[in-house]
Amino acid sequence: MAVANVKGALSVTTDRASYVLAVIAAVLLLSMVVVLAAGVSARYFFANPILGLNEIVQLNAVALVMLALPYATASGVHVRADIFDPFITRWGRFAGDLVTRAISIVALWQLVDRAWWKALDAHEFEDVTNMLELPLWPFYGLIGLGMALCIAVLAIQFLPILISGRPENE
Repeated sequence: MAVANVKGALSVTTDRASYVLAVIAAVLLLSMVVVLAAGVSARYFFANPILGLNEIVQLNAVALVMLALPYATASGVHVRADIFDPFITRWGRFAGDLVTRAISIVALWQLVDRAWWKALDAHEFEDVTNMLELPLWPFYGLIGLGMALCIAVLAIQFLPILISGRPENE
């Protein structure tokens, strides 16, 4: 009973946090569409391209993907290969659910660690983009934030599967 309450409270917290990040990602996507449309219009209609448009789009894309990933993970909307499901048993799916989450947590932890150290280095050495001189450390921070929340979502999904002994879809 206590495990369910803790899982429920953690799940509500991570669901809300991932939703907020997904809304921010949606705003970034809309802003990227507007910036790209303005860039194309400026280039072709006025023969005056926007300086640094590529930098803006690239950094925006990084932030967008990293902030949307926890929501996609929590919602279960990732591409899932189920071609082996007819050939493996219920326990094979159970093991697959646990192993994929464990591997994902380890891999994402490595990304969080590297992003953290890169953010610190970029801040210390004042790393900036080439044309617009935008600071890079906040984007490394967003990578770390998105991956850390994704780890929390995976861990919250992992524990009930382990405790119940059932794959997530049963």
